[in-house]
Amino acid sequence: MIYNAKEHQLKLDNFQMNYITFGRGSKPLVMIHGLNTRSIKGAAVSLAYLYRIFARAYKVYLFDRREDISEGVTVRDLAADIGTAMDVLEITNADVFGVSQGGMIAQYLAIDRPELVNKLVLAVTLSKSNNTAKEVVNRWIELIEQGDVKALVMDMAEKMYSDAYIKRYRPFIPLLTILQKPKDAGRFIALAKACLTCSAYEELDKIRCPIFVIGGKQDKVVTGEASEEIAKRTNCEIYMYENLGHAAYEEAKDFNCRVYQFLQE
Repeated sequence: MIYNAKEHQLKLDNFQMNYITFGRGSKPLVMIHGLNTRSIKGAAVSLAYLYRIFARAYKVYLFDRREDISEGVTVRDLAADIGTAMDVLEITNADVFGVSQGGMIAQYLAIDRPELVNKLVLAVTLSKSNNTAKEVVNRWIELIEQGDVKALVMDMAEKMYSDAYIKRYRPFIPLLTILQKPKDAGRFIALAKACLTCSAYEELDKIRCPIFVIGGKQDKVVTGEASEEIAKRTNCEIYMYENLGHAAYEEAKDFNCRVYQFLQE
């Protein structure tokens, strides 16, 4: 299997979570992805290839959200779930890399379970909700409730990617409408609403590990200012892509290299 990529399912009495592992290193790297219309199930090889730069130095754990998501779940609840999974798998002192909603979750993991986090990367994320994030997320919820998957996928693409990227890949957007159709609309809505519960800003001083913030100044989902707020509050290292937005982690060819360099310093 490419990069030793494998799919797993963690099962406890009232807790079930899918996760992927890859890499041949001994040091743990926990990755937490952003809000998505689909689960990571079936994506082990593609995700391992996307993040292959980490495969030699780390054993990477990419956790999904728990299976039984309920209405009213918060990002702090989701962080507690990651902590539970790490406890069961006996993962401690891991480097943690969170993207978008995953970055919100990662902040609370570092605040509430500091023994689990060695270094922290917060990518295209926020520490407190803002008007832009509220408008965008509520629009996505509205489109899902209306059953308009085509409009949802188009809106997500326009909000996340640069104009040049959309122009280049516009012919493939109809295919995304099929591939990204949510299997469980209620789950997506609950997780989308969870994004708006992030209020970690006032607690960021509780994070004791080194932090690296990386984002895009043209972010139309959480804003570039949100990344800068975190860096200013924590006095940490930051890198901002001038001409990219929320999907900088896909568009910037050196994105993973910058993250890897910080983690290896």
